[in-house]
Amino acid sequence: MAEAGTVRELASALRARSTSAVELARDAIARAKADPYNAWLLVAEEHALALAQAADERIAAGDPALLCGIPWACKDIIGTKDVETTAGSRILDGYVPPYSATVVERLDREGAVMIGKTNLDEFAMGSSNENSAFGPAHNPWDPARVPGGSSGGSAVSVAAGEVTFALGTDTGGSIRQPGALTGIVGMKPTYGRVSRYGVVAFASSLDQVGPFARAVEDAAIVCQALFGLDPSDATTMPLPAEDLRRDLERGVKGMRLGVPKEYFIRGIEPGVERAVRAAIRDLESQGASIEEVSLPSTDSALGVYYIIQPAEASANLARYDGVRFGLRVEGPDLVETYKRTRGAGFGAEVKRRMILGTYALSTGYYDAYYVKAQKVRTLIKEEFERVFAKVDALVTPTSPSIAFGIGAKVNDPLQMYLNDVFTLPVNIAGLPGISIPCGLSEGLPVGLQVIAGYFQEATLFRVAAAYERATDHHTLRPSTLRKS
Repeated sequence: MAEAGTVRELASALRARSTSAVELARDAIARAKADPYNAWLLVAEEHALALAQAADERIAAGDPALLCGIPWACKDIIGTKDVETTAGSRILDGYVPPYSATVVERLDREGAVMIGKTNLDEFAMGSSNENSAFGPAHNPWDPARVPGGSSGGSAVSVAAGEVTFALGTDTGGSIRQPGALTGIVGMKPTYGRVSRYGVVAFASSLDQVGPFARAVEDAAIVCQALFGLDPSDATTMPLPAEDLRRDLERGVKGMRLGVPKEYFIRGIEPGVERAVRAAIRDLESQGASIEEVSLPSTDSALGVYYIIQPAEASANLARYDGVRFGLRVEGPDLVETYKRTRGAGFGAEVKRRMILGTYALSTGYYDAYYVKAQKVRTLIKEEFERVFAKVDALVTPTSPSIAFGIGAKVNDPLQMYLNDVFTLPVNIAGLPGISIPCGLSEGLPVGLQVIAGYFQEATLFRVAAAYERATDHHTLRPSTLRKS
């Protein structure tokens, strides 16, 4: 069975009547059902075919929307009306939202066809997809390895060619890191670009929805549909609509690209550093000016993140009490019901972060931990702003390592958390970032991260597209390598 094509390829085929949205949906459903990587938690066959039928009618009527009829996958932390949404947790097993998230409604409006819901670390808490209550997703490049997390299932669904694009959420790298580890494009927009309404909250000042795709242009097309003010989310910005693809063909000649010296640290795998350094040389050969820059508070970012994020998570997850929705385990009184429900419903990593967050917010520790972390957060943000006064974008590794073995780090939380050391500063500052494939190390993908200033997504896509156009790393597929 053929793999899913790009948005432009499928949109052209649909309008040439060489295929139909229903045919594309049936093919994607079959691939999802045959998926050997545990990428999918639910295949919404009837829902998808109804959307596809409607898309065919729209195309026949001349609808120009590029996403109309295109199959996609939805991370199961994003609410979908009448389709179960679990956030990868037993505590929400069986929960069916009465409304869809704004991002889903916007893709519905474009005529895109959601095939189903994908696997993730429970409540998006993880860097490997091993914290899912429904078992880990497996990397299609090597099923004995992780795909990255928390949006591992969405990354796998695209990397394995099951759908054209997918949505994930990125709180500390949960789109970019699995994008890097599975050899695809993973993009996190500026905080405030995309509505979070209807997305199960993890850490509200950090969470952002974004796309996975096999091509930079596809990511830009999806973002074009997602971006914009939402009255239901007060953090979204009232910015004018813009063409995010306007600079895709401009190249990087004359651009100033910064390389933060703090992002090439002891512990980065040699193969990863070689691939990223080679990518930077490729951009320089295209006419970009490469400048070393410094972000001195980078080494504090991990500590800042693991205070703010658990603190916000502990507040957001307090609503799962066995009373209003989800799992309920009865006890002799209300307090015991809370304890039993949360004890049975939450996994170990969720409990760990809730305890850390509650501690950081408790009397006597709030100023020492949470307030101090917010002050350092401001310093990190200011350092990025100073650097972007000198350069147009930054280029860095996405992850310090290639995909590691399933189980290799599950008992060492610190080593697991270090996987996000290059991505989480972007969330702390609220900046946009994208990971694109930049080669292989030990036969596994390496990601190059591009970071731009606030609301400079067009610049981000410009740099990423220039690199993609000059190399063939994005064309490598795990299935091709296994056959060779």
